[in-house]
Amino acid sequence: MGSLLKPALFTIPPHCGFADALVEGIIATHGKSPLALAKAIILVPNNRAAVAIRDAFVRKSAQGLLMPRLVAIGDADLGESVGAALDPIDIEPIPPAIEPLRRQMILARKVQQSGLMGAITGAQAMRLAADLGRVLDQLTVQQVSAKVLREADVEGLNDHWARALTFLNFIIEDWPRELDRLGCIDLADRRNRQLQRMTNQWRSERPTFPIYAVGISTVAPAIADFLKLVARLDQGIVIFDGLDLAMPNDQWSALSDDEDGRGGIESHPQYHLSLMLDRIGATRGEVETWGWGGGAKPLLVRFEAISHAMAPAAYTKSWSALPPQETRLPGVKALQVATSADEAQSIALAIRAAVQEPGKTVALVTPDRELARRVSAHLKRWGILADDSAGQPLSATPPGVLLLSLAQGAAERFAPSVLLAILKHLLVNGGDDGARQAWLDGARKLDLALRGPLPGPGLAGIDAILADQNERTATVKSAALEWWALQRHMFDALDSAAGRAPQIADLVETLTETATALTSGKIWAGPDGRALADLLSDLAALSAEGIALTSLADLPVLLRDLMDAQAIRPAFGGHPRVLIWGLIEAKLQRADTVILGGLNEGTWPQLVSPDPWLAPAIRRQLGLPALERRIGLSAHDLVGAMGAGSILMTRAKRDGSSPTTESRFWLRMATLAGGIEPPQMRLELLAQALDFATGVRANPPAPAPLVHERPRKLSVTDADTLKADPYSFYAKAILKLSALDEPGAEPDARWRGTFLHDVLHRWGEDDGFAAGTLIPRLQSAFDHAGLHPVLRALWLPRFEEAAQSFEDKLAGLVANGRHPINTEVQGQIDLAGVSVKGRADRIDQLADGSIAIVDYKTGVAPSKKEIDAGMRLQLGLLGLMAERGAFAGVNGKASEFDYWSQAKNTTTKRYGKISSALGNTKSRTDPDDFLAQTLRHFEQVTANYLLGEAAFKAKLHPELAYSEFDQLMRYDEWQGRDG
Repeated sequence: MGSLLKPALFTIPPHCGFADALVEGIIATHGKSPLALAKAIILVPNNRAAVAIRDAFVRKSAQGLLMPRLVAIGDADLGESVGAALDPIDIEPIPPAIEPLRRQMILARKVQQSGLMGAITGAQAMRLAADLGRVLDQLTVQQVSAKVLREADVEGLNDHWARALTFLNFIIEDWPRELDRLGCIDLADRRNRQLQRMTNQWRSERPTFPIYAVGISTVAPAIADFLKLVARLDQGIVIFDGLDLAMPNDQWSALSDDEDGRGGIESHPQYHLSLMLDRIGATRGEVETWGWGGGAKPLLVRFEAISHAMAPAAYTKSWSALPPQETRLPGVKALQVATSADEAQSIALAIRAAVQEPGKTVALVTPDRELARRVSAHLKRWGILADDSAGQPLSATPPGVLLLSLAQGAAERFAPSVLLAILKHLLVNGGDDGARQAWLDGARKLDLALRGPLPGPGLAGIDAILADQNERTATVKSAALEWWALQRHMFDALDSAAGRAPQIADLVETLTETATALTSGKIWAGPDGRALADLLSDLAALSAEGIALTSLADLPVLLRDLMDAQAIRPAFGGHPRVLIWGLIEAKLQRADTVILGGLNEGTWPQLVSPDPWLAPAIRRQLGLPALERRIGLSAHDLVGAMGAGSILMTRAKRDGSSPTTESRFWLRMATLAGGIEPPQMRLELLAQALDFATGVRANPPAPAPLVHERPRKLSVTDADTLKADPYSFYAKAILKLSALDEPGAEPDARWRGTFLHDVLHRWGEDDGFAAGTLIPRLQSAFDHAGLHPVLRALWLPRFEEAAQSFEDKLAGLVANGRHPINTEVQGQIDLAGVSVKGRADRIDQLADGSIAIVDYKTGVAPSKKEIDAGMRLQLGLLGLMAERGAFAGVNGKASEFDYWSQAKNTTTKRYGKISSALGNTKSRTDPDDFLAQTLRHFEQVTANYLLGEAAFKAKLHPELAYSEFDQLMRYDEWQGRDG
């Protein structure tokens, strides 16, 4: 089909379905002779394209056939080499390619040792090495000589670029010697040599079998030279993917502005095809449309409009003069939703609706892998399993997540949140396949015990906080400690790594042993487990070649970067008519409905990462592709995916907490068409309604149990809760619920209160309130609390300052005849028809024989206004209890009611403030009136809620209701509404 002079060049339009149209034509040409088809070679850009074309042969082979050989040219961006068919064994072999990880680690070591980027971590050096490797590959692929690089002009550039170029020149000279030492060459160099050798061989011995080069868009000189030959072989054909033959000639000419095809509009979707034609010595006029695959007329109209929409900027002014039929986008709909979560749900609904039509196929195409994963998860709601052909990063697989958690656990010295994530991971069973449930029961016990302040670092911190037990925590912590003592040994090696110099091989070995012990080896099973095992094995074996870790915190970052770069593709077995495609597959295949998701700037096209080694001006001097070329390739991917009969484009106006901007491709098409209609089905409303619970209360909850079901007892602190937030009392006293702290949470008011009360109690009980003993006791308590050093450093100075204020105040009181007589004394009485129990933090005897009730506070004491309004009944109730003999050994009239608070005194500007519930001398309440007022408010509240039928309504006084049950009462759903 080709001759020595005229090249055989074809293009398959996007609306034809590249793989199916290609296979249909090849079978029509060679299918009558099975051996002729089997002898043919199809050159494809990469292995994923080979899979798509192979599947097309399976679909088209009604009677079965012998398939041609599918040979990948090798995609440098995917780290692929040339297929074995172009590397015959019967001629002198080309040296092997250096392993990508070995090269990255050696380059990272050189970057780190050079000091060019200052003091950087090992993970940062690996990232820079990955960028450096890409630059080396580009120089090799574009055949830029070391001499050209040395002569690059850095005048006018800042010092960074000059230093980077100097280092790059050093690497260019040093790297070949490094490769000679290893007996290897770069993968890009090997591909060049393979293609050059095959080009020379086919020139001298012209093949007698069909050769098809299909969908190859890489414009490297070696590939272009190879395709130039293939297009002129007797049975050679080059087939482009989506070359625009209808694009006006003046626009086509504007794509490149010099004879080499460089310096043109690299962000245009046709630029790389224009450059390829230039390099193979052909013109667009010599390219014919592939004669198979067909295409509906509405699709031809659509792609004519898309061609106009993608016109170079200088030609968009002609849009207003286009006839209406050339600006229509038939079959294209656009959906904008509020958030990325709404987008994923809307896409899932659109897919579900599409598969309701018998025999119809639907595909989601997006470069946003997170969006693809969310859609896949939503589809499982309806039993639809969708295979994502682009796969997911190794870091997102169960084995990858567990290994990263182990590395993070070592780096964070087993902070509770990370440790618990490890223990509850679905692969972890404690080394016993049959004991998963028992393991989880133990992990939950530890979870309960670690709720609260962050413990000290390492396993020793976990041990200390479990051993630090009091009356409130003894039961929970004892159960956890018993289980933890049996499992702790599995983390010993990883914990001890924190005390050694971080060595990659040592750390990888320790991680491997720990993961194996925790999972009975299950972590290494399956494709993802095997890939992880290979990665760790290679990393350990190559550690001597590579970087030095600056700290243990380097390890999880390094591992995540390496795992993010490795995709694990699913085994087949999903829904046969629901597909999630990467951009490579989307250009080659066709579905009845295609959803283009994530059409926001920064996602499609993706952000162009700057090159840290070569300034844009230097790249232009060297003839390297501009970074903007990726935008053009992304646009070509989008156009190639729009060949379905029905297209739905989607975007979210917000991603997380940030607003987004429409993709430039979206804006161009919407502007040309005068807007794109939304789908007839209101997907965004359906998405919101899908998870909307009907019958949600519009008003605060107000349960009203029967009178005989209400408790007849309460504590003095519960009385305040009952006044401010009856629902919280209901949840605690009737439903018997209590809130859990977060594991490793910062000390909250409750923890600080318990801690302060215990210290002050021991000060009185063991030290007799002796001067000079409170601060040492406080320091000792902090030392034994199992707290993280950061929290100790934060809180101890404040407590010490308050403690000194307390000592000074008490010394003054004692000098005036007031003496503490009891601390942490408990009592109980019947009052107003209910049983009241309470604990007085301290009771003092005054010089006149009366008593003072003292309440310790970590926060601000209640105001006089709150007390007079009956919202703070605790001290008054304790006074009534004391006067009625509730506390053993305490007799006398209650005449003082004091708050001793750790809060800052606004007058002295120091922590530690003492105030009276009776008020100051100017507005002091008489003690008898105070107690009578307390009793009156208490009788009212108990009559309403404990003896009566009043509903336990939520948040009666929101300003005073610090509830643990906001989620239970669904506070966010009704706050601000009238009750």
